[in-house]
Amino acid sequence: MDLSALLPTFGSFAFTFAAFVVALSVIVFVHEYGHYIVGRWSGIRAEVFSLGFGPVLWSRQDRHGTRWQLAALPFGGYVKFLGDSNAASAKADEGVYAGLTAEERRATMHGAPLWARAATVAAGPLFNFILSAVVFSGMFLALGVATDRPTVGSLSPMPFQGESLRAGDEITALNGQPTPDFTTLSAVIDTLPPTASLRYDVLREGRAITVEGPFPRPPLVLAVHPQSAAAEAGLAEGDVITAINGTPVFAFGQLEQAIRGSEGKPQALTVWRAGETFDITLTPRRSDLPLPEGGFETRWLIGLSGGLVFSPETRTPGLFEALSMAGSTMWGLVTTSLSALWHMVSGAISSCNLRGPIGIAETAGAAASAGGADFLWMIAALSTAVGMMNLFPVPVLDGGHLVFHLYEAVMRRPPTDRAMRGLMTLGLALIGTLMVFALTNDLFC
Repeated sequence: MDLSALLPTFGSFAFTFAAFVVALSVIVFVHEYGHYIVGRWSGIRAEVFSLGFGPVLWSRQDRHGTRWQLAALPFGGYVKFLGDSNAASAKADEGVYAGLTAEERRATMHGAPLWARAATVAAGPLFNFILSAVVFSGMFLALGVATDRPTVGSLSPMPFQGESLRAGDEITALNGQPTPDFTTLSAVIDTLPPTASLRYDVLREGRAITVEGPFPRPPLVLAVHPQSAAAEAGLAEGDVITAINGTPVFAFGQLEQAIRGSEGKPQALTVWRAGETFDITLTPRRSDLPLPEGGFETRWLIGLSGGLVFSPETRTPGLFEALSMAGSTMWGLVTTSLSALWHMVSGAISSCNLRGPIGIAETAGAAASAGGADFLWMIAALSTAVGMMNLFPVPVLDGGHLVFHLYEAVMRRPPTDRAMRGLMTLGLALIGTLMVFALTNDLFC
């Protein structure tokens, strides 16, 4: 066997694994640091802060008496507080507490006031949401948002001949229809029949002129989704689909319509890339997509995203605007995820939409390959998902502990140790089953 043939595959696997570990480590560290720092502020002593599980590779003890460690299995982490019997914060035997003074008991997780315990538990998911908000808002501030008027920032290379748009052009009309803002521009585009070219009225350096240009939403590839038919076929950002099954296409909507009606049959695409033209064949896959009004729609997809033929000129938003946009992005992720889970449980969409560690790792690798911005965006989105899932009312998760604390606040007493042990065992079984199911989806869906 020629071992050199395995090197590209091994390199790809190593890159994907490294991207997954980096993304997961950042998210886990922020989550556990939330538990740790709020616990410390609340008077609860942390004995161990571990990034990873299993054999300890490195450790040191700080002046607060906490041992910080890096473990061999980088698939999670934990904070073990004083009085915990394990990483899941189960209460140690009463014998451990018997020899403690009142002050020492107060420094344990289970001897602290209810407010301190609840705040410490809630801090993990909260810090995940804070991480997401910081990253999303930072990216909006760094990358900017589109200006109110439809102005060309930069143009994507296209197989179009003749005078066309330029950077800095403000589009005032399309085929004679006024376009004072991006909302109107989008509405006008929806009314235009797909053609090889159309008329753009623009303001260029203070002069009103008319130029010809390609369809505003051409079959241009702006993103290739990981684990998709397009990714496996080798399509890349910047490619232009000029024909499908021998029929010329001028608008991304034509491509979508053809794929949607394909019923999963192989499709022959003609692709333009940097002046060269070539043909590929790929097979669309069934996918469940969220609808704007709620719910999901099952469609055939090849895994491409399109957009305008130009990147809009941008402006730097204010801090509060960026935070508001970050909040809207996070809320959209949460509501879409919860809707997807509900539709999977009810059988309305395929359970294959639930992905496990392999699927997440492949997504992380693809995002890292696409560039730093995509990788940061993926980390922020995954952090939102981790924060949301940890709030589920399942024993062993933070949400389950908060339910126990709520019970204690209402009943004026905590659940019995026996009930806690039984519920924690049930929670572990449920989480373990879910992980196996998700891993099965990764391997066979």
